[in-house]
Amino acid sequence: MDRMLYTAMSGLRQSMEQQGVVSHNLSNVSTTGFRAQLHAMRAVPVQGDGQLDTRVSVAASTPGSDFSPGPMNRTGRTLDVAMQGDAWLAVQASDGTEAYTRRGDLQVDGNGLLRSAGRPVIGENGGPIQVPLGSELSMGSDGTISAIAPGQQADALAAVGRIKLVTPGDDGLTRGVDGLFRTPPGEGGAVAALPADEDARVVSGALEGSNVSAVDAMVSMIGVARRYELQTKAIETADENAQRANSLLALQG
Repeated sequence: MDRMLYTAMSGLRQSMEQQGVVSHNLSNVSTTGFRAQLHAMRAVPVQGDGQLDTRVSVAASTPGSDFSPGPMNRTGRTLDVAMQGDAWLAVQASDGTEAYTRRGDLQVDGNGLLRSAGRPVIGENGGPIQVPLGSELSMGSDGTISAIAPGQQADALAAVGRIKLVTPGDDGLTRGVDGLFRTPPGEGGAVAALPADEDARVVSGALEGSNVSAVDAMVSMIGVARRYELQTKAIETADENAQRANSLLALQG
């Protein structure tokens, strides 16, 4: 069978994976603070005993994320915060570890815990932030949360905590399967927590939108679909060539 069949299959598989990435990005075009996922491919010559470099396979390169900022939208809501610059918000993942997000549409649950997309927001002391239920909250540019208890005057404003903001170093952050970002694993696969950045700032009453362009994502989806069709056609052609060759050999025999 022509080896073109296998090279076309590798291209078909990578096209399917890329289509999944593009679809995922497109579905999150309106998700607050979302960072687009990247997908890249590279050519790998097929090598073997007695083989010439006449066939090239396709393999996925190291995936990454687009860290360019998204648009900032004013909401006027007190607990909506947009991180400035390279700052990230620290949250507690489902496994109890510290992770980071740019999603700043914060909510207070029935127990007074401050949450981001359902995940507890970590304070500067390393634990989840809890605020008085029913109080009027406000957020400072440094992430300090202040509260006015029900029935109290404005001069009774008191600080109840400060969200932990971090700024990644040169190693950057990697996306996990839960959509949260973490520092790259170190020796033994351990993931370290970043220290709080005292200079990091937020904008209260605003949210950062997704950095996914719906138009670019749609164009990419069309391009991937066409490449998928091309690889499918190549597989069909290879199969037809193999059938013709077998028929000729049968007639000659």
